[in-house]
Amino acid sequence: MGSNGAFAGYKIFAGNGNPALAQEISEILDKPLGKSKSTKFADGEVFVSLGESVRGMDCYIIQPTCRPVNDNLMDLCIMVDAMHRASAGRINAIIPYFGYARQDRISKPREPLTAKLVADMISVSGVDRIITMDLHAAQIQGYFNIPVDNLYGMPILADYFKQKDLDNIVIVSPDHGSVARARKFAENFDAPIAIIDKRRPKANVSEVMNIIGDIEGKNCIMIDDMVDTAGTITNAANALMERGAKSVHAAATHGVLSGPAIERIHNSAMEEMVLLNTMPIAAEKREEEKIKVLSVAPMLAEAIIRTHTNRPITSLYDRTVE
Repeated sequence: MGSNGAFAGYKIFAGNGNPALAQEISEILDKPLGKSKSTKFADGEVFVSLGESVRGMDCYIIQPTCRPVNDNLMDLCIMVDAMHRASAGRINAIIPYFGYARQDRISKPREPLTAKLVADMISVSGVDRIITMDLHAAQIQGYFNIPVDNLYGMPILADYFKQKDLDNIVIVSPDHGSVARARKFAENFDAPIAIIDKRRPKANVSEVMNIIGDIEGKNCIMIDDMVDTAGTITNAANALMERGAKSVHAAATHGVLSGPAIERIHNSAMEEMVLLNTMPIAAEKREEEKIKVLSVAPMLAEAIIRTHTNRPITSLYDRTVE
């Protein structure tokens, strides 16, 4: 994917959210990262400056809005504004992890619709296109009035589990919200699905009520979009083993891994937790023997090339593993 005349008119910039991923994409494309600097005033205000011209260029900013969420969100918006005012041609925000996505609907009176608010903030800053991965809810695409390409980490995860050559597989949705994701994932293995029926008495707390489907004596693969405190997925793994599963593996696109997540994963019945590097995962967390991290850089690099050359990227949405 080396740089040549056909791809001379674009530049890649890294925000502070995941510089390692940006560097990996840069190396795949053989394209150096653009010069930019993000600093803070004494009171915490973000200041971004570009160290090179972007006039007329197709610009790609790689910036997940992960922890610290508010800082990274403002870093993205301010960098976009700087490019917009510097007459960039097209500004494409690559947001591998879209923060505030869990607040995508109003479930109780007087709650905010924060996913829509953040979508408006990013749009108003001057972005022309969003490329993201595994939005918590697909309808968030409709909160933007600009094109949104929502890529899926499923092909990368499916390829990994194909290589493990597990037999007698059942794909498990850890809650009702991930049923469609589990069903799509199961197509890669021609496998049935099972569903964990849980209740959530409050945020980041879940309790397993029932398991819908046959999991006894089977190798279970749980699939979800994110793992935050890991309470849901570890409770589900323990329940599956208690009810006769042969083994439990878990996979998710976004490894938020807050608070007791690592301890819960370590002490759980699951054999491994497979995550993608949409956001930085600290070295001490990667050292946990049950955690495996795969890279999304090749997929995002391909998305950049296809977007820049005005080619469809639909095949990246739902590519199945041969």
